[in-house]
Amino acid sequence: MDRELLRQALSYHGPALLSLLRAEQHDNPDFRGLLPPPGAAPEPPRGAPHSPPAWKERTSTDTEIQRFIARKADLLFAQAWKPNGPLCDTIEENEEYYAVMPPLEQFMEVPREDRRELFFRDIERGDIVIGKITSIREFGFFMVLICLGSGVIREISDLEITALCPLRDVPSHSNHGDPLSYYQAGDIIRAAVKDVDRYHEKLTISLYISALPPNLSSTKLGVITSDEFPLHYRRSMEVANTLETYEEVLHRSPGFANPSVVEYLAEKLGLSESNPPSLMRGLQIKNFNEEDFAPALRKRQSASWALKCVKTGVDYFKVGRHVEAMNEYNKALEIDPQNVEALVARGALYATKGSLNKAIDDFEIALENCPTHRNARKYLCQTLVERGGQLEEEDKLLNAESYYKKALSLDETFEEAEEALTKLRKHMQKSLEMREKQAAKEERQKEKKVETSAEKLRKLLKEEKRSGPVSFRVQFQPNSGEYTFALNIQSFPDTEDYFIG
Repeated sequence: MDRELLRQALSYHGPALLSLLRAEQHDNPDFRGLLPPPGAAPEPPRGAPHSPPAWKERTSTDTEIQRFIARKADLLFAQAWKPNGPLCDTIEENEEYYAVMPPLEQFMEVPREDRRELFFRDIERGDIVIGKITSIREFGFFMVLICLGSGVIREISDLEITALCPLRDVPSHSNHGDPLSYYQAGDIIRAAVKDVDRYHEKLTISLYISALPPNLSSTKLGVITSDEFPLHYRRSMEVANTLETYEEVLHRSPGFANPSVVEYLAEKLGLSESNPPSLMRGLQIKNFNEEDFAPALRKRQSASWALKCVKTGVDYFKVGRHVEAMNEYNKALEIDPQNVEALVARGALYATKGSLNKAIDDFEIALENCPTHRNARKYLCQTLVERGGQLEEEDKLLNAESYYKKALSLDETFEEAEEALTKLRKHMQKSLEMREKQAAKEERQKEKKVETSAEKLRKLLKEEKRSGPVSFRVQFQPNSGEYTFALNIQSFPDTEDYFIG
């Protein structure tokens, strides 16, 4: 969605077009966050408060045009329908061919918080950023962003957005053993965005060309001079010291007077004059990617809504309101069952409350959805070790061992799991040795009992031999390891035989 073009159209046509857009595009999620709230007029560009809005001069003859714009808004303001190729990420700035303008928000009263939120919403991996080094550490350097070199151009110089360039993303130079020794605080750096953490509003950058998309691979990364700032930023610096309006800056730009500006921009953007994009929906559908259809849009919308619930839950958790926090996490997972941040946050709360098995389940699902999520892996390892300790106290040593092994399989460098596993194995070895000694002792006791019973039997037989014949039964008891016998003594004076039955 071309947001800037939409704002220009609203500024030109005014509330009439705004009302029609709300009626026609109310089911389109792309427009919900872009249209002003009911009752709010389109915000005019800064610098033109004394001139009447253009829409006040419109007549009823424009009604049909406004209705057409409202009905076809999703196609008119779309960015992805280019028949001759994809939309370029950036156009080479050349003010002789077209008007290079500062970001539109520079001419508008946009709150700082809103501009920061819009920046983190639009920034993508591979975008080019320019900033100044503020501090250098052993693990890399930090820089505060000044402007953008590609992607959605925004005014960010006053937002104090900080980015980290890790040591591994700093190329080494032949004259410097330490890559960081080549840089110093105050250097102006052009870099590529390597990773974006929108939840915590953090950026990681790289100075390697491999971090750039193919169409920007020729861009020089590293230290630059102030003369190499993008033209749009230099225009911003010029306008900052004047009170010129957007229109005044536009009209004094050399490229604005270029009679071939339309043909030049059409060629750069891949627009064909012989085969222009159609506004017929039946012909347009082939130009939309799968992620532009309703299910994909609904999934992104649900993920954004769920993330807001997670943020609210984290705020509750920080002040000890665990019930409210759990409700928010559950709500987030009802909206988006695979939301990784919600699963990790709920798992942490389960672990805090002692429900370790539930915490482990949430962390494992989070890792399945995002195997590179560091907090999910870290918390899962810690919880597995804690659960293994509980099982060890319950004398379930084999189960405890499996939990420790699982933690080490997730992170081989997790010292806590390694120490617990080593200690458990020593305990298991000692317990096994004690069992073997106990079994040997019991075996000796059984053998001793058998010998004692046999001695008693022989003694008894000797005593009874003098009194007369004896019949007896002997039976071995396997459970106790003892012999039982019964005697039947009779007097037979004429014989000395023993009858054994």
